Amino acid sequence: MSVHVLDIAPRDVSAAALGLVLDAPAPAPLVSVQLTDSVAGTLTLGVLGASHVVTAESGEHTLTEQVSCDAVDAGGRLLPDSEDRDGYRFRSRATTVQRDELAQKAAGLRDTASSEHGWLCAGFPGDGDALTVLSGAVDSGEWHWRTWHLYPCGDVGVIVETESRWRP
Repeated sequence: MSVHVLDIAPRDVSAAALGLVLDAPAPAPLVSVQLTDSVAGTLTLGVLGASHVVTAESGEHTLTEQVSCDAVDAGGRLLPDSEDRDGYRFRSRATTVQRDELAQKAAGLRDTASSEHGWLCAGFPGDGDALTVLSGAVDSGEWHWRTWHLYPCGDVGVIVETESRWRP
């Protein structure tokens, strides 16, 4: 359970510019939380500048997932709706919502992250609804994690949600 308000300007301020890169060197996160499991290994959830990086390690196997505006330049591609490969599955969706719905979502995510194990929430200056939130868990030797990136903009906002699974 971890909620942070970061005293930095977010680097990723546009949902449309987000990309996905896999297995690239993981940038140093601003804040992170690490989960361990005797079978599945270690899952590190990290917040970048309004984006995320996840590193999953199990034995000799390692997976990194970065969703950020820097991902394309790091060898990735614009954020896909899905990505599948041996042992790994990624899904994403972006939804434009009215500002009151964005505020409700932000409040719910902050509340959950402050009380649940395996959650990480980071807010950014300038708008209390600008959040990056990650949650992770293990089930039967498989890591799964979800993320939410909230981008307020005037009377609306964009919520980018991702869901990933990895079995080494």
